[in-house]
Amino acid sequence: MNELDKESLELHEKLKGKIAVRGKVAIKDKKDLSLLYTPGVAAASRAIAQDKEKIYDYTMKGNSVAVISDGSAVLGLGNIGPAGALPVMEGKAMLFNAFAGIDAFPICLQQASVEETIRTIKAIAPVFGGINLEDFKAPECFAIEDGLQDLGIPVMHDDQHGTAIVVLAGLLNALQVAGKKKDQVKIVVNGAGAAGTAIIKLLIEDGFNAGSIIVCDRSGAIHKKRNDINENGSKQELARITNKNNVSGSLKECIAGADIFIGVSSKNVIDKQTVASMNKNAIVFAMANPEPEIMPPDALAGGALVVATGRSDFPNQINNVLAFPGIFRGALDARAKKITMKMKLGAAHALANLVKNPTKDAIIPSAFDRNVVQVVSEAVKKAA
Repeated sequence: MNELDKESLELHEKLKGKIAVRGKVAIKDKKDLSLLYTPGVAAASRAIAQDKEKIYDYTMKGNSVAVISDGSAVLGLGNIGPAGALPVMEGKAMLFNAFAGIDAFPICLQQASVEETIRTIKAIAPVFGGINLEDFKAPECFAIEDGLQDLGIPVMHDDQHGTAIVVLAGLLNALQVAGKKKDQVKIVVNGAGAAGTAIIKLLIEDGFNAGSIIVCDRSGAIHKKRNDINENGSKQELARITNKNNVSGSLKECIAGADIFIGVSSKNVIDKQTVASMNKNAIVFAMANPEPEIMPPDALAGGALVVATGRSDFPNQINNVLAFPGIFRGALDARAKKITMKMKLGAAHALANLVKNPTKDAIIPSAFDRNVVQVVSEAVKKAA
């Protein structure tokens, strides 16, 4: 156990959880009790029963988000189950509050069928103004998110869309630094799960050339002639919309001559020789956590111009905290019923535009830049 792990465990044990539920006002006397609970609370309940929209005026709903997971695909940890996922969801809820003033609550569900998971989330949804899905494994995560779009409140799987938004923002500025155009670059994405799929779809929506994107999984390039993806609908779709030339081969073979590598997979899958085979002024986003697909010094030694990771100890951290607080802040304030593609694109461009003069070591704002939530939420509200 390293020193950081030890210190973190000690802090978690001391705190007994990172968030707490507290009342907004003190109950000092009988008058307070009568106003906040019985008999006064009945007035609020009657008003909501007569007009359901009043729930936003008289309860916590308008500023609340449920952070929901089944622990089947926790970043860097895998399928650790709902109990193991709880510390992560507590942390996510705390970030919602710290960065956007949103009251978020962690809910960890027992792993179940897609249909049962959807039914359960629908059953608890009346309490919340938004649903943040977290760490559900692919391909189930796609069906779960799709099955919740009729709730009348914004629902977003952050592993998909939060990641995609921040990646797009970083890429827009990395292209400026590298002097490349988004419709002319060859991109290799390693990882065909939730994040990889969402990244590809968002890039295509923003004008990147779908045919010049090659997606790789553990078996290599995904293309229309592969006969081992017939039962996986999400990979079938990727084969249809990318890799127009049906390029086949291993990840390292596909990377040769690429302009951009995006890794949402596992550690050490490429080396500096692989990066050296890319085009000049290559862009490498190696985002596996805690250990990336290639460490930044090795990527730079291989000739990469811009390198980003998910880590905080290197420049250009691609972190979802840049996206989800502002997205939900804007969606809640607008009382949006869904998170739309227009909102996601608006959020990505707002993030990119916060970096006025991008350099190879500064393509994305810091998570502690207090302008981030404001500009992202405003972009989402405008799109809504």
